[in-house]
Amino acid sequence: MGAMGAAEPLRSVLWVKQQRCAVSLDPARALLRWWRSPGPGAGDPGADACSVPVSEIITVEETDVNGKQYSSGKWQKMERPYAFTVHRVRRARRHRWRWAQVTFWCADEQVHQLWLQTLRELLEKLTSRPKHLLVFVNPGGKGHGRRVYERKVAPLFALASITAEIIVTERANHAKESLYELNIDKYDGIVCVGGDGMFSEVLHGLVGRTQRDAGVDQNHPRAALVPSPLRIGIIPAGSTDCVCYSTVGTNDAETSALHIILGDSLSMDVSSVHHGGTLLRYFVSLLGYGFYGDLIKDSEKKRWMGLVRYDFSGLKTFLSHHCYEGTVSFLPAQHAVGSPRDRKPCRAGCFVCRQSRQQLEEEQKRSLYGLESTEEVEEWKVICGQFLAINATNMSCACPRSPRGLSPAAHLGDGSSDLILIRKCSRFNFLRFLVRHTNQGDQFDFTFVEVYRVKKFQFVSKTAGDEDSSVEGRGKKRFGQLCSDHPPCSCAASSSSWNCDGEVLNSSAVEVRVHCQLVRLFARGIEEPPRREWHS
Repeated sequence: MGAMGAAEPLRSVLWVKQQRCAVSLDPARALLRWWRSPGPGAGDPGADACSVPVSEIITVEETDVNGKQYSSGKWQKMERPYAFTVHRVRRARRHRWRWAQVTFWCADEQVHQLWLQTLRELLEKLTSRPKHLLVFVNPGGKGHGRRVYERKVAPLFALASITAEIIVTERANHAKESLYELNIDKYDGIVCVGGDGMFSEVLHGLVGRTQRDAGVDQNHPRAALVPSPLRIGIIPAGSTDCVCYSTVGTNDAETSALHIILGDSLSMDVSSVHHGGTLLRYFVSLLGYGFYGDLIKDSEKKRWMGLVRYDFSGLKTFLSHHCYEGTVSFLPAQHAVGSPRDRKPCRAGCFVCRQSRQQLEEEQKRSLYGLESTEEVEEWKVICGQFLAINATNMSCACPRSPRGLSPAAHLGDGSSDLILIRKCSRFNFLRFLVRHTNQGDQFDFTFVEVYRVKKFQFVSKTAGDEDSSVEGRGKKRFGQLCSDHPPCSCAASSSSWNCDGEVLNSSAVEVRVHCQLVRLFARGIEEPPRREWHS
């Protein structure tokens, strides 16, 4: 058995279950390891060594072993065994995390106390972990959200000594209104239990409250929004859980609870949608016009059908095959590293997000000091035509039905959105495009599909351009000049609606801007599969 100084590794021979093990703790690397050591001394770790970073230890508890019976004669020699249990995260398949525990035993009280004290001191240094949370629970159908929280989340929060104030929502926008009224300074973060709609409520409440407190006018399309110091945690309990799936890699409640407990931070872009001088909504995943706009608008009329309404409305919208004419104007994201077709998905510790953020900050500094006006240097591009769909994605929009999402290489925090234009084509070709979302094929490899990485974009439908020139003057002039160069077409001039993260926006003329890393989540991001997983 060993001891340690202030920064020296700690190594002892302890018992795990009924096996004699060497256990080491390296404070410099913050790593706990143990391996079988049947002979005298600790020995060196072999291929069967188990390992867990201190950052993935939930808590350490002193374990009472009195009254337990042990069949092994070795245990009978311990007159009074001392034990402590390490509660930790264990990785399972498909990005799932699981709560696991391992108990270490010894006969020496001093060694036992040394291990407890050392591990607890290391855990206390992890100051990013939340202690007090505000939790909004959408009860959902038949109390599903409440059951998910009470059965899967609350016990883990209690284990991690996290206190929570629970608000069960009773109506639409209950969470948003509460965030405007409550004293949120006393919390370490906000947690929402529900689907993407519940997350959107919390997002709008937190972003709106932050801008109000900072004196920022959200209705101004060019306002520099202020990030909130509070992080948002998502406990999935909805139908698709797209945001959770795209940021963690699974829609598993236990996994999300463990991400919150460990206190990781994941910065994420938020896009604002304006019509004229008014903020319509924010979105983090999808803003869709045409196909997805028609789908969500039709499904809202059929809420009595339950979740099957999305399938029904999807089929109906596909068969309708409506095409819409309009003009898209966008500012390319020249600061962004990578492209929508580079097949490099956003993962934990993403290099693309980090580099894009740095380049965007440098660009903003140059603009601030008047060295150059970025919007004058970067030219807007304009595309007129007939479209089956116009989609803007801030993330991959992955979900269980579409594991790779609408834009597999979209990044969470690179200050850009992937703008996907699906031009008029046959039903068969459009079906081919939709099917690509469910397999490994390149869904942008069609002549009628274009994709761009953008910082801002504007859209005006033909009817909106004729009847309501509400986009800013510079945009109107640009649209008028370029569209007049195109011959008039004979397509129907009807307008669609926008699907803004599952909510319907009826204003077809919009101005969209990406706000780089405006919010932070309690998440690490989607991890690459490890070469080897350690199991106790």
